[in-house]
Amino acid sequence: MSFMRRNLLVRATRSQRQAYTLLIVGIILLLGAWLLHINPYAYPLGVFLLGAGMLVAAFIDPARLMIAGSMTTAIGIAVFLGFRGLIPGSQIFPTYILALGIGLLAVAFAARRGYVGRGAISPAIIVLGVGLIEILLAAHLTPSSLIPFALSLWFPGLGLILLGILYLIRSMKEVRESGAV
Repeated sequence: MSFMRRNLLVRATRSQRQAYTLLIVGIILLLGAWLLHINPYAYPLGVFLLGAGMLVAAFIDPARLMIAGSMTTAIGIAVFLGFRGLIPGSQIFPTYILALGIGLLAVAFAARRGYVGRGAISPAIIVLGVGLIEILLAAHLTPSSLIPFALSLWFPGLGLILLGILYLIRSMKEVRESGAV
């Protein structure tokens, strides 16, 4: 087996481990949502757990999910503080801005270590997504069930399973391209 082919196979194996990690954490969260029936307003952990699940998977392959995991975790902490009433309502928007800044700082550290490339557009897409959701929420253009769903365990469970399936398909493609199959 050539050196390049072996490197592709190692990369594909790492991607498969990451995909399985996402699937396992997603299944655990879905089981928790199904069995525990946690009040999403009393424990608004959905966005935070989605980010934390991505960060757990990012430790297996830091080149993937480091940006999304760090930014989503930071935003999830701000959402948790806001919905738990631990910060006043007038301070929620500045808290989101600080959370995005902390997430971008984590991305900068990841870039210094070589995990994130120079042309990464994921941070901009995440900031735009958060901004669009905030605009829609302020204009009352979102379904009434969006907030309870995003705060519940169902959101991170389904999100991580979807990511796991996408990463598993991608890793299978990488295995085929490496010529190991």
